[in-house]
Amino acid sequence: MTTNTLIKSGQILIAEPFMLDPFFRRSVVLLCEHHEHGSLGFILNKTINMSLNELLPDFPYFEAEVFYGGPVQTDTLNYLHNVGDILEGSIQVARGVWMGGNFDELQFLISQQLIQTHNIRFMVGYAGWSAGQLQEELSYRSWVSGEMDPNYLFNTNPAEMWRLAMGNQGNAYAVIADIPDAINWN
Repeated sequence: MTTNTLIKSGQILIAEPFMLDPFFRRSVVLLCEHHEHGSLGFILNKTINMSLNELLPDFPYFEAEVFYGGPVQTDTLNYLHNVGDILEGSIQVARGVWMGGNFDELQFLISQQLIQTHNIRFMVGYAGWSAGQLQEELSYRSWVSGEMDPNYLFNTNPAEMWRLAMGNQGNAYAVIADIPDAINWN
């Protein structure tokens, strides 16, 4: 099975509805880097039961949830945000979405309330693919690729993101988006 799906940084990958991989089941991934050596992205819709201040007690008080970014390097903290114009060192990865930036400056901006919880998403770990691996997964139709909309990240309930992103891919995908997560055959 082959496909000529063009993969590029800044798009989303939406897990097909019956993916069994527990890390990626019903996930929406923002692809932040894609080149001949591999790909890097962050799962946008998987929360973990931890606050930022539980993870980093010395961080300025900030009522932010922490998300599961992926199974690679889960001892790292990453962040996506919409304040790249004020956070030095940020890298734009999609329209309206930046990655990283100067961590000391981030803490200052948060302590001054110039960055609010709706501006940023913190993630533990990331999703990574070796050279050619993502293209192979796409050829097996493990993922549906789509355009990133900053509203997915900053204005959508994470529990609804997969359904919304899948449904936004067109009529056939809207039907797929309504497939329940757990089908009871009784």
